[in-house]
Amino acid sequence: MDIEFNKNEDYLKILVSELKTKLKKIHLGGGEAKIAKQHAQGKLSARERVAYLLDKGQPQIEIGAFAGYGMYADHGGCPGGGVVVVLGYIKGRMCIIVANDATVKAGAWFPITGKKNLRAQEIAMENHIPIIYLVDSAGVYLPMQNEIFPDKENFGRIFRNNAILSSMGITQISAIMGSCVAGGAYLPIMSDEALIVDKTGSIFLAGSYLVKAAIGEDIDNETLGGATTHCEISGVTDYKSKDDKDCLSSIQNIIDKIGDTNKAGFNRAKPAEPTKDPEEIYGLMPMESSKPYKTQEIIDRLLDNSEFEEYKAGYGKTIITGYGRIDGWAVGIVANNRELIRSKKGEMQFGGVIYSDSADKASRFIANCNQKKIPLVFLQDVTGFMVGSRSEHGGIIKDGAKMVNAMSNSVVPKFTIIMNNSFGAGNYAMCGKAYDPRLIVAWPNSKLAVMGGAQAAKVLLQIEKSRLKGLGKEITPEVEKELLDRIHADYEEQMKPEYAAARLWTDAIIDPLDTRKWISMGIEMANHAPIEKAYNPGIIQA
Repeated sequence: MDIEFNKNEDYLKILVSELKTKLKKIHLGGGEAKIAKQHAQGKLSARERVAYLLDKGQPQIEIGAFAGYGMYADHGGCPGGGVVVVLGYIKGRMCIIVANDATVKAGAWFPITGKKNLRAQEIAMENHIPIIYLVDSAGVYLPMQNEIFPDKENFGRIFRNNAILSSMGITQISAIMGSCVAGGAYLPIMSDEALIVDKTGSIFLAGSYLVKAAIGEDIDNETLGGATTHCEISGVTDYKSKDDKDCLSSIQNIIDKIGDTNKAGFNRAKPAEPTKDPEEIYGLMPMESSKPYKTQEIIDRLLDNSEFEEYKAGYGKTIITGYGRIDGWAVGIVANNRELIRSKKGEMQFGGVIYSDSADKASRFIANCNQKKIPLVFLQDVTGFMVGSRSEHGGIIKDGAKMVNAMSNSVVPKFTIIMNNSFGAGNYAMCGKAYDPRLIVAWPNSKLAVMGGAQAAKVLLQIEKSRLKGLGKEITPEVEKELLDRIHADYEEQMKPEYAAARLWTDAIIDPLDTRKWISMGIEMANHAPIEKAYNPGIIQA
């Protein structure tokens, strides 16, 4: 291996190490003291509950661990969005689990908490998998109620989704393991079955203090809405559990009895490891995101036996398309090629840029995968579509629109891996978050923005200079440099993968070596939902 490889390897391994350090802190939620307080109350923490519920030794993936990262500083922060969401197995059945973290503001719902819960429900709906709610929440975080309460994608959408999931026949099970108050009380009771833990679980529309204020009645919370009340008097809940572990064991027993469902029928052979060492990805990805590299070398380290059947290898070379397998599952790969490429006309093409011929090729390949019922994997390292008179005269807008149509209307599941750059309309065409990938994750070296940092900073500088000149302020070279440096630093911060993951533009930031696991579990998840819609690429035919 050369010096460049070693430098790249060190750089990416450091980023992975920093990622794991950040995750360890996030996993503590509100901190060790708050976790100890949970234990003193006879309760497990949210993560302990999830760990107890899931099958030991089986793979699992966490959705939205970075939700809320660096946000809400004025409110003390909201680690993990105050909720833990994990895709894993219970008694061998794939489920998604949503567990309120009561160590974070008593499990109160911040705006990002609602968005993360909605993402979990979306995953359950799209893939027809059971969803388990482990409820321990004080309800809406009142200082931010105006951002969580009334809109379409806010708190109320959770209950709408409860109803839709029920109508789809998708199992929902709720465990009331702590507080469950006000509007939040509807979530567990709109589930198919509800469990409640004796003495620590409670559910009511209004607690004892509010009842006293509203109607003058003196009553304690346990009598008002504890386990005995709701299991023996109101009939609101179905199972009374003596403690957290008893409750979680009951959920396991319920899940164990669920019958099988129809499958989509995606092709799976015997899994095999890549013959080329996946750890070499660390050295193959360049430290500088603008540097070219051989994307095919990355693909070879993701696919079973490193076997790849390339489609239209000699045409539209800035996008690589072809068939392979990941953990046995058949996949169609659409990847941005980051090599410097010479076209048939002898012109140099920029790697990571989408040209007309590559957009046309990708559109045709996406259609083929839909015809063959093969899930699509998009490997993003894209700076956008080619610009300039030659591209415009050649119809780049038309060809780009064709690719977006073909991808948007895909009926086979799509999975997106942001390996490096994800800029502008390239993010869209390569199945960014707005285009419903079943899962979308980023590597820790990735950058996500409308354009690259240097270009954006110059544009923003001109806007700021015009504003300051309008105020009559003189822009000296020193002031201009200071402005550019500040703007560039701010923009670079917004391009980081943590910034995107905090806002759930991606589901996770992952170690590149976990890519195969995410795609494999994603396809297995998607296989639970039969494809019922015929593929039609839209107005612009592929």
